Amino acid sequence: MITAFKEHIRQKSLLDENFSYLFACSGGIDSMVLGDLLLKSNIQFEVAHVNFGLRSHESDGDEEFVKKWAEKNQLHFHTHHADAMAVAEEKKISIQMAAREIRYAWFEKLSSERKLSGIILAHQEDDQLETIFLNLLRGTGMEGIQGMADRKGSLIRPLLPFSRAEIENYAKENRISWREDSSNLKTDYKRNKLRLEALPALYEVASDARKNILGSFVRLKDSAKAFNHLFDNWKKDQIRVDGDYQFLPFHAIQNIPGAVSLVFHWLKPFGFNSDQAEGIVDACSNPQAGKIFETGAFQASIDREEVILSPKHQNFNPIEINRDDIGLTIEEDRFELIKMDTGSRMDTLRENAMLDFEKLDFPLEIRSWELGDRFIPLGMKNSKKISDFLIDLKVSLAEKSKVKVLISNGKIVWVIGYRIADWAKCDASTRKIYYIKHLS
Repeated sequence: MITAFKEHIRQKSLLDENFSYLFACSGGIDSMVLGDLLLKSNIQFEVAHVNFGLRSHESDGDEEFVKKWAEKNQLHFHTHHADAMAVAEEKKISIQMAAREIRYAWFEKLSSERKLSGIILAHQEDDQLETIFLNLLRGTGMEGIQGMADRKGSLIRPLLPFSRAEIENYAKENRISWREDSSNLKTDYKRNKLRLEALPALYEVASDARKNILGSFVRLKDSAKAFNHLFDNWKKDQIRVDGDYQFLPFHAIQNIPGAVSLVFHWLKPFGFNSDQAEGIVDACSNPQAGKIFETGAFQASIDREEVILSPKHQNFNPIEINRDDIGLTIEEDRFELIKMDTGSRMDTLRENAMLDFEKLDFPLEIRSWELGDRFIPLGMKNSKKISDFLIDLKVSLAEKSKVKVLISNGKIVWVIGYRIADWAKCDASTRKIYYIKHLS
């Protein structure tokens, strides 16, 4: 096994004798075998052990065992005592998840402080299989069936090609001592139930079941890489990005095999799930303009011919403008408020407004537009719903949510950034102009 181990870390460029690493050691058989392999491969490392105290004296025994092994081999030893139960209660997560968060956060911090070249973990082939099946039980997609990587960021897993049986044989042949974790024999946890009951039963179905399962996952992992490559090209060709907004035309997914997977991989980083991706594809296949899919911070809006991904805007608190105010900020936009005499050249840019000062009743108010709001747009004689006005201008659903209106005594003065109301315009009788100028 030592020869295969050395060849594996060499071929994959996982570890280098010229660098030093942090070795996460629990004291179990996988850790102790990996520690022995590292020593025999002349890999430099320091030892890190976390004591959660969940098994009382047994946990303390694990710590003492790893500490003595490190001292015997003249290795720097680091230990961390943590309360996983308290973190689990605080964050409303399982103790296992809390322990994982604590463990990895400490490893990263310690590795950085010690200026080490990576964190070595003792996950092996059986752990990989258990992880993949756990992911399948959670309803995972392609990411889950790819399992753990030999190297991801600072995390290095050099034992992944080796089975638990190989590790046990190596431990016996080399008289390696280790600590047994009594909690591994309990079937209260899904992983243990898989390890002790489900997977052994599955392997008994056929003599080559384990081998074929591993081979299938290898091929699926390669297929996932191919999909990711094709997805990146599709995304580059089909999705238009404009600031915080992304636009996907309907035709990019209509009658396209695997459209749900394409949409899911596009939207997953923004918190969308596979059911929402399926709903979006359906809404595009049978156009349902106006439908909105949301996550905590983002929304995907079905517009006339495209899906628009945008940040969700927080509730807007109305702003009051007093007669003597000289400036105004609306979210990230700044405006200058100027009172000026007539005779100046009229500014017709839609991001600015020139109003008849004497027609306005202060204080003015700025708020988000609401369904039912109406006004008479400049140059028209009849009132129009703002919703219809924005539709006529082909304003997208995402942009509509950002639209604000300026109000004077209950009447709409200006659909900000689009059109002033006809009644507030400057005309031959105007004596003073109220100029709201956008500052770029």
